[in-house]
This record gives sequence, C-alpha cells and structure tokens, in this order.
Amino acid sequence: MDQDGYIQRAVCWLFVTTVLITTNHAAVVNIKTKGAKGDGITDDGPAILRAWKEACAGAAPSSLLIPPGTYMSLAIELPGPCTGPVEIMAKGATIKAPPELAKFTKDSWITIRNVDRLTITGGVFDGQGQETWKAKKCKDTTSCQIPVNLRLSKLKNSLFKDITSINSKNFHIALRGCDNSRVENVNIEAPGNSINTDGIHIAKLNGLNITNSKIGTGDDCISFGEGSKNVHIERVACGPGHGFSIGSLGKYPNEEPVEGIFLRNCTITGAVNGVRIKSWPDSHPVTVSNIHFEDIIMTGVTNPILIDQEYCPHKTCKKGAPSKVKISNVRFRKIRGTSAGKVAIKLICSAGVPCENVEVADINLTFNGGPSTSECYNAKPKVVGQNVPGVCHA
Repeated sequence: MDQDGYIQRAVCWLFVTTVLITTNHAAVVNIKTKGAKGDGITDDGPAILRAWKEACAGAAPSSLLIPPGTYMSLAIELPGPCTGPVEIMAKGATIKAPPELAKFTKDSWITIRNVDRLTITGGVFDGQGQETWKAKKCKDTTSCQIPVNLRLSKLKNSLFKDITSINSKNFHIALRGCDNSRVENVNIEAPGNSINTDGIHIAKLNGLNITNSKIGTGDDCISFGEGSKNVHIERVACGPGHGFSIGSLGKYPNEEPVEGIFLRNCTITGAVNGVRIKSWPDSHPVTVSNIHFEDIIMTGVTNPILIDQEYCPHKTCKKGAPSKVKISNVRFRKIRGTSAGKVAIKLICSAGVPCENVEVADINLTFNGGPSTSECYNAKPKVVGQNVPGVCHA
C-alpha cells in the first residue's frame, strides 16, 4: 500500500477511536443512582440536584436521566455553566410539586439558569396549583411567593421539546434571556378559571421559535414582556385563556423595547382575548414595533383584535393620564372566524403617543352569524382588502 493509503487508514482509525472515546466517556446520570425514590411522596429534589451537578460537570455531551415514574420535588435550582451541552431526558416521567404554597419561599419551583446548549426532552411537570388558585389573599397582591413551574433563565442556543406542564400555581414556563432557542411540541394545561397561569412568558431575549404546541390556561397563552425581540410563533393552538398578549408594558421605568414579534398560522378557541397589545395608563415610556399577527383562526373569542393602552386590571391606575408606550408598525392580517363579543376590532391607543402605521387587512370576524363592529381611539389604521367588520369607518 502506498503512503497515501496508510495516511487515509490512519486518519480513519483516529476518527473512529475519537468517537468511541467520546461516546464512552459521555456522562449519562440517572437520578435513581443518586437516591431518587420515585414514589411520588419522597422529596427527590436533592437527588435531581446531585445528578445535575454530575451531568453538568461531565464530559460533553452529557445527560441527566429521569426515568419513567412519578417523582415529587420541592423547589430546586439547577445552575450552570456546564462543561458542554447537556440534555435532561424525562420522557415518561411525571414530576410533581407539593400542593402546599407554604412550602415555597421563592417564586419558582424548578429553575435552570446559565447554560449554553441545554436540551429538555419530555416530562410532565405538575404544579398542583388547585389550592393556590383558591387562596383569596394572593389574588390581589404581589406579596405572595407563588412559584412558576419552570423558570428558564439565560439558556442560550437551547431546545425544549415534548414537555407537558399542568396546573402550575403561577406561570407555567418563564423564558428570560434564552437567546436563539426553540420550543417545540409543548402541551400546557390549566383550567380557564386558574389564576395568573400564563402558558409561556417571554422577556429579555433575542431569537426564539415556538412551534407545534397546545396551550390552555386561565391567563395569556403566550405573554411577551419587556425586551422580547425576534420571536416567531407558528402552529400554536390557544384556548381557553386570554390569548396572545404583548405586555402589559410601561409599569416600570427603563423597560426594554419589544420588537419583531411574528405570530402566524395559529388558532384561538374560547378565549377572552385573541391577539392583544396592552400598556398601562400613566406609564413609563417604552416602544413596541414590528408586530405581525397573520393567518389566525378564531372561534368564540370575546375580544379578537385588541390594542388596549388603558389596561388597568387592579383599579389602581390613573386612567385619565395617557400611556407613554409608543406602538408602531403593527399588522393584523388574514384573521378570520367568530367573535363572542359585538366589537371584534378594538384599537384603544394613547392620546399622548397615538399608534402609528397599524394595518388591518383581510379580516373576517362575524358575531352571532352577522356582522361585528369595530372601535378606534387615537388610531388611524391602514385598511387593506375586504374586512368584516368595516374598520372604524363603517
């Protein structure tokens, strides 16, 4: 064999050997080997944390395995950074939070933070929030520490797929600082009368795709907080709940702009709102721009298309003072179906900074088998195509 042949064989042998060494040394840490009982009663949180620490520090790519079964866990935090990519594999596993709110001292149940290239695959996360929703003392105050099911913070370049979150005491999934990440095939469930159970809350991130998911809650299916940028949502079914909501914005000083939200090919059924932008009156200044709601089917939605710059749910606002949140470059296109309220399009913009460049195109929303109506305040939308109802002039 000539020299080139020997070199090719040597390179091939080196590649195969490297793959075998990497595979053999990749860490797969089963929480059962770290003391998890899986009886649904014992607190398996410490075992999950021990497994996480080993997997996070292990040779990449590493995995934390939660095998099929039912586990109970008190609040836990799984921190990074890690040696390399990490996967949490929980297919067939159900993890339950304790139902008692008194067992929580912080506003999170499971927190994962500061990891690059995290994957979470599978798992049912049951917040057991039924008793919390009934607790009157927490409904109108921010003093209670009501935990989010999954608080995912600064998990860049990550993938969250095939996850189910049910009956969260508060938000189901809160994504903050998770740049360039994906959410796929997520199922989120809570009854329509559950309190503050937003399906997915997004804030301070740049680059997120949410696809092929089903969300039914007692609050927003997906809510966009400050600093939400370049978010693409497709094939998401929402209902019950409060729809897809940008905001509320302007409550606090120095909020970051919201820009580049693209929501397409979704359905909204039996929700209080459809697609909504909301800000507080007498607000701090912030901007909302480059928003696209397109190709959406609504069934029995009370407020299908809504801009509300007088949002004041707790009656503690100065409604006479205009919002300083500037809304511009918004598109409502190809939205069709049925409205449960007579007013299908309501654009309530700020008298101080009126909405600019709002387009309403090819809307077909009926009410009780007949035409619906529209209302506009401090907004002069650009009207394109055929629209039912007529937009603020018919």
